[in-house]
Amino acid sequence: MSDFPLVPPSTVVLVSGGSRGLGLAIATDLLDAGVRVAAFARTVTPELEKLAAEHPDRVHVGAVDVTDPAATRAFVREVEERLGPIDGVVNNAAVGQDSLHVHTSTGDIARIIETNLTAPLQLTRLVIRRMLGRGRRGRIVNITSICAQRGFPGLVAYSATKGGMDAATRSLARELGGRMLVNSVAPGFFASEMSAVLGSTQLDQIVRRTPTGHLTEPEEVVPVVRMLLREQTNINGQVIVVDGAASV
Repeated sequence: MSDFPLVPPSTVVLVSGGSRGLGLAIATDLLDAGVRVAAFARTVTPELEKLAAEHPDRVHVGAVDVTDPAATRAFVREVEERLGPIDGVVNNAAVGQDSLHVHTSTGDIARIIETNLTAPLQLTRLVIRRMLGRGRRGRIVNITSICAQRGFPGLVAYSATKGGMDAATRSLARELGGRMLVNSVAPGFFASEMSAVLGSTQLDQIVRRTPTGHLTEPEEVVPVVRMLLREQTNINGQVIVVDGAASV
């Protein structure tokens, strides 16, 4: 038997970018699993407002820009006051890219890096420090992308940020020495505005080379995120790909 206690299931989970799409699906699924959920995004959608209204004692939402450290810190404090200490984080907030690298402005590159890499690293540091200060253990799930492992035109800066988060996942898992479980989930392409940069021809090619025959759906990613946050596993420092074997 190990001398280290097992990392317990997360009970209060913070989800960034939780207003729609995969983030909203993750927040809803965790709520259904009995978890208290805090979700934020730059704009709180009617769907997220409805979730909070239906579960006022178990859901806390806010309009927060993940790149605003002061607003993020304030939201974390609100969550702890309303729901209790955070012991799980899902770094889902991200912005996409829709231009070839030679046509991407310096400002757009900086914005993509700040939102997709700098901000989640800062949010993770903030929550981890608060957890460790209380002697708590927890779990971190970074939503990355298959783009970090395969090359796609028009997604150079985006891919760089997701690859950076995968690398950070491995290093943070080592650094925390088993006190927390840190993993990435790398979905394949969704049928969404973020994948529209590829165009219908390339998306059709991806579908054709995918053994399961379709693009990734949020409902196929959600159970993996829930497992990493809630189940007793020895999975740590890993990148779990959910893309129907398109990248194999």
